[in-house]
Amino acid sequence: MSQNNLHQDLQTTTHYKRNIGLVLGLLFIFVSIGFYFTYKTKTPTTDVSNTQQTHAPDFHDTPTPVSVEVASETDFPIYLNGLGTVTALRTVTVKPRVDGELVKISFTEGQLVKQGDLLAEIDPRSFEIQLQQAEGQLIRDEALLKNAQLDQQRYQKLLEQDSIAAQQTMTQAALVKQYEGLVTMDKAQVNNAKLQLSYTHITAPISGKVGLRLIDQGNIVHTNDSTGLVIITQLQPVTVIFTLAEDQIQPILKRLRSNQTVTITAFDRGGKNSLAEGKLLAIDNQIDPLTGTLKLKAQFDNLDSRLFANQFVNIRMHLETIKNAIQISSSALQQDTQGQFVYVVKANNTVELRRVKKGAIEGDKTWIEQNLTEGEMVIIEGFDRLKDGSKIDMTPPNKL
Repeated sequence: MSQNNLHQDLQTTTHYKRNIGLVLGLLFIFVSIGFYFTYKTKTPTTDVSNTQQTHAPDFHDTPTPVSVEVASETDFPIYLNGLGTVTALRTVTVKPRVDGELVKISFTEGQLVKQGDLLAEIDPRSFEIQLQQAEGQLIRDEALLKNAQLDQQRYQKLLEQDSIAAQQTMTQAALVKQYEGLVTMDKAQVNNAKLQLSYTHITAPISGKVGLRLIDQGNIVHTNDSTGLVIITQLQPVTVIFTLAEDQIQPILKRLRSNQTVTITAFDRGGKNSLAEGKLLAIDNQIDPLTGTLKLKAQFDNLDSRLFANQFVNIRMHLETIKNAIQISSSALQQDTQGQFVYVVKANNTVELRRVKKGAIEGDKTWIEQNLTEGEMVIIEGFDRLKDGSKIDMTPPNKL
């Protein structure tokens, strides 16, 4: 055998061995992968599935913890709420009617005064002198009139005796009339002087509460002063101007037409503390087109002076009281795309989804007009997993 043939045989044998090794390696890899997936599919997966089927809870059979409330039947008051501002029934800026020096202040700031009470005094001496002059003029003219009247009587007797001309008698009668006119004018001057003198005593034109003093004693005051001496506001009684939406007005008008009193309570800014009780006094004659609201006026006696002019208050108007109304907590009322409903507890501790008609709301209570009766229990907490027919486990409110 030649050396070339021997070399070719060796190469052929080596190539054959390499192919056999490659095939065996690939076969081992495929067998390993198949074994892995077979084991993964049969043994672990089957065990986990069996474990889940054995221990997984069934939420449809587990009662849902809820809190319930019993629907009650009682009188249900209906209120309308609004925002208002306290307005003094009357506000007066006290100003002097004559010029002069302010010699006395007779009020205390914040004092309640009655109509006619003395507030201040202006120096009266110049006005007393003017009164004396007017009275002196009156006395003189009255004397002239008296003398003219006596002459007229004497001329009249002489005329009857045909001892004097008629013209002279008529002239004397005209003189008497002239003096009578002067006396009348003098009396008016006297009365005017007395009036000006009375203006030196500045009195309260209305009953109310005086504010802070606007001018001090010793100043010269004038009738054309813009500030005045003090401002008096009448707060007993006092009024409140408030607004309501236009769609709330018709029930109020109905009550007013039947001559029923509409009671109103004023609360503080926070709406918690009651300040005064009053009644509806008047309704405005036009609706504000920008806000769609109507102004109303209420009056309060305010005997304890808890309301101040320009004070902001919350208004609560008692419109009517529904007798024997079914009421529940507002938290029990639910809503979906079909409307409002409640979950009613049935005898077997399951719930029924029941459609209801909601009425007015007062505080945390809601009036149910239809489809709920007294004594039925409704769910007020724990709605997350509820549906019609769900089983429940009742717990006290606020314990979930």
